[in-house]
Amino acid sequence: MTEPAAPAASILIFGPFTVTPHERLVMRDGVALPMGAKSFDTLIALMSRPNQVVSKWDLMALVWPGMTVEETNLRFHIAALRKALGDGKDGARYITTLSGRGYCFVAPISQAEPSAKPAPAAPRTELPPVKLPNRLQRMVGRDEAVVAISDKLVTMRFVTIAGPGGVGKTAVAVAIAHDLLETFSDAAHFVDLAALSDPELVITSILLMLGLPAQADDPLPALLAHIRDKRMLLILDNCEHVIAAVAPLAAAIFHAAPHVHILATSREALRVEGEQVYRLAPLAVPPDDTGLTATVAQTYPALQLFIERATAGGAHIALDDGNAAIMAGICRKLDGMALAIELAAGRVEAYGLEQTAALLDERLNLLWQGQRTAPPRQKTLQATLDWSYGLLSDVERLVLRRLAVFSGHFTIDAALEVVPDQRVDRARLFDAIDSLVAKSMVAPRPIGAMMRYRLLDTTRAYLLENEPRDAALSARHATYYRQWLEQAGTTWATVPGADERAIHFSALHNVRAALHWCFSADGDAGIGIALTAAAAPIFLAMSLLIECRRWSERALLAIAPSKHGSAEEMHIQAALGLTLMFTRGGSEAARDALSRALAIAQARGDAPNQLQLLGRMHIFHERMGQFDAALGYARQSLTVAETLGDAASIALAKSLLGVSLHLAGEHRDALTMLKAAWQGPGTERISTVHGFDHRNRAGISLARELWLQGRPAEAQQLARQTVTEAAQMDHPITLCIALIWAVSIDLWSGDLDGAECDIGHFIAHAESRSMGPYLAVGRGVKGELAIRRGDAAAGVETIRACLRELHEAGYELLTTTFNIALVQGLLALGQTGQAAGLIDDAIRLVEHGGDHLYMPELLRMKGRVLLSLPAPDKAAAEASLRQSLELGRDQGAKAWELRATIDLAQILAERGGRADAKLLLQTALEGFAEGSDMADIRIANELLQAL
Repeated sequence: MTEPAAPAASILIFGPFTVTPHERLVMRDGVALPMGAKSFDTLIALMSRPNQVVSKWDLMALVWPGMTVEETNLRFHIAALRKALGDGKDGARYITTLSGRGYCFVAPISQAEPSAKPAPAAPRTELPPVKLPNRLQRMVGRDEAVVAISDKLVTMRFVTIAGPGGVGKTAVAVAIAHDLLETFSDAAHFVDLAALSDPELVITSILLMLGLPAQADDPLPALLAHIRDKRMLLILDNCEHVIAAVAPLAAAIFHAAPHVHILATSREALRVEGEQVYRLAPLAVPPDDTGLTATVAQTYPALQLFIERATAGGAHIALDDGNAAIMAGICRKLDGMALAIELAAGRVEAYGLEQTAALLDERLNLLWQGQRTAPPRQKTLQATLDWSYGLLSDVERLVLRRLAVFSGHFTIDAALEVVPDQRVDRARLFDAIDSLVAKSMVAPRPIGAMMRYRLLDTTRAYLLENEPRDAALSARHATYYRQWLEQAGTTWATVPGADERAIHFSALHNVRAALHWCFSADGDAGIGIALTAAAAPIFLAMSLLIECRRWSERALLAIAPSKHGSAEEMHIQAALGLTLMFTRGGSEAARDALSRALAIAQARGDAPNQLQLLGRMHIFHERMGQFDAALGYARQSLTVAETLGDAASIALAKSLLGVSLHLAGEHRDALTMLKAAWQGPGTERISTVHGFDHRNRAGISLARELWLQGRPAEAQQLARQTVTEAAQMDHPITLCIALIWAVSIDLWSGDLDGAECDIGHFIAHAESRSMGPYLAVGRGVKGELAIRRGDAAAGVETIRACLRELHEAGYELLTTTFNIALVQGLLALGQTGQAAGLIDDAIRLVEHGGDHLYMPELLRMKGRVLLSLPAPDKAAAEASLRQSLELGRDQGAKAWELRATIDLAQILAERGGRADAKLLLQTALEGFAEGSDMADIRIANELLQAL
């Protein structure tokens, strides 16, 4: 029996299991698993070669040394072992089967000494499986390559399939991905880079394929943080034209994410550390032998492919000794290149075998003579495409040239709008596309329920290089996508699923291509401005903030004076303001852009856009800490919504107003508004602004209101509901808002463990998406928790650093809450002078900014500071506490009233006013819902008993 390479006394750990080889013991969460001897031996044999394929023969030799057993015995024990481990349940995967080759142990293994406690398993974060492109029903001549690359990929993690264009790199990569789906628990992600023209969009494409927003100036840390602990296969297809961006990115992923396996395809190696290069050679071709027989010829994969593709294209040919040499000659002339062979085979039905060979000689032979000594095989494929293009009819060539305007996939509807003119009518277009598909010049692919088409990247590059850009065609292309965005843009507000995401990627490729042309020297800036305005909501919905900002800035520079004040300028200014807010904080540029957009909407009498822009101005000023201004915009939004009259608009405005009233300390009115926005008419789908779901935001604010008004159990239940709903929406910022406000309820209730758990989720979510201000907020809450748990020095330093970072980002929404926590920490450290200065500054800040929600707490904390001074001012402290109590009572904030009452009762009791203290406490407790339980209520009851 072969034991693992670890010391005999070591404990091996994977997932929730610990394995002690010398005791022949397997435990799950501390409970021993019943396991037969041979099943245990099978497990140890596989764990001794982690991430390596162990053939069934080697495995049987290890488990039954010196014995001859049937393969069924091995299958029985593998099945028993999988059942014992729960392999395949709830996404768990430990042992994978590679058909015809053996088994592989794929779970990460760690090692510990017997005295050490097993390391806790890392929390599983499921990656949504992304559909791979369909594999070829039969791939000719690549079985050996697939096996070799698969083994190298499983063991070495990073493989690049290199070779000339058209050799079949993508087909091999797709086949490998399908074979290894089980190994990676269906977490295989295929990223087609062919349609990208800008290397900066490489990482954006990967982020979006993983369902992540690409909103940071440097999104690499977000990507690495998201995949660092995940096991997945990442296929990067067609890297050669963006290799300068792909190479360092692949290297960074390889080093930072030890369980991510990378399979790249490129015409050249990436040439980075960790990469294993597999050179995919052309298909083997028959020799130049006049005596070649059919029996010998059919053993060569190039000729097999030619026959299969010609037959599939409708040609009636059969290999025999008479035509074997002709077919072999065609395959040799095409150098065994799979794409070239397919193109030639597709012509056999129309021209016959001998004429196809003759055309090949006439058209390509001269070109080959001039390129025999050139090493790059791209020139060979160029010649093949040139020849194939020459075989098309005039109409087919014209249509193909025009289809090259599309970047990535396009629909037949798009082609019908863009391609036709007086030279090509709709009927001819249909016929031409059918013929081009049949001749393999246009590739069909179903995405979702609709068929889409695309030109192979080599075909499109060939056409664009050899044909001048048609300005009228490019204008029709840009105009089509502007109109399409205007009609379909409203459906993009929600995050799409895998199929829908692929459709959106295709549209974005074409939108980007159109924008590049519009703002080029030969383009049409007028169309580009309209296209930018139409594309902005989609860029925002997909969290492409940086890209949206760049196009918006470019479009605004191009707007003519005659177009100032137009709807296009309004939409572009609105998008620019929002993107600047989230990428550069509360800048004056963001304020100016949003203000300009709102002014245009008001001047145009555009009520729907006024409402949306008032919402953005509300959010901007709230983040800036200008709560009175935000409240003013919220009140304006309700006035505008009432003029519109529809339930959804009114619900949106009530959400904005409810949140502002809550922060202003007007709790009774806030409760009314928030209830209406949470569960009233029109709340099923309140419009979102860059991922904000206003219904959810109203719900979590309502939960805070319920807590403040003495209903903590309802508050905590509603907070959990809103967090759950936000997670299901897959709106990144909505979830962060729900989590951070849920944390506030945890802290107010004294549930420090709950706060620790929620803030952990918040930080992990914000970190994986590069939400800078939110990360600072998370660290600030960690500081408050440290103070609450007795480590005031560390907590104070953490909060100070957090506040500095938030001030720099222009994010002041939580400044008051962190100031209150900081005062508590300074008091715990005995730094009463600093605490006194800070509490006065915090009160002035609230009086200036308008977040009066916290004024009762600030007055209470001022009372405590006055009592903590070297010369306590008890009279002033009592006055401050009574002011806090009365303000909390007037606002309807029972929770704040109770806190002030507790502190005041202690002062009264110390000076002999026990009866007055008792009465105050009883009165304060009367307003709470029956059965309410939180830290302040427990403290009040304990004080009552003592009195």
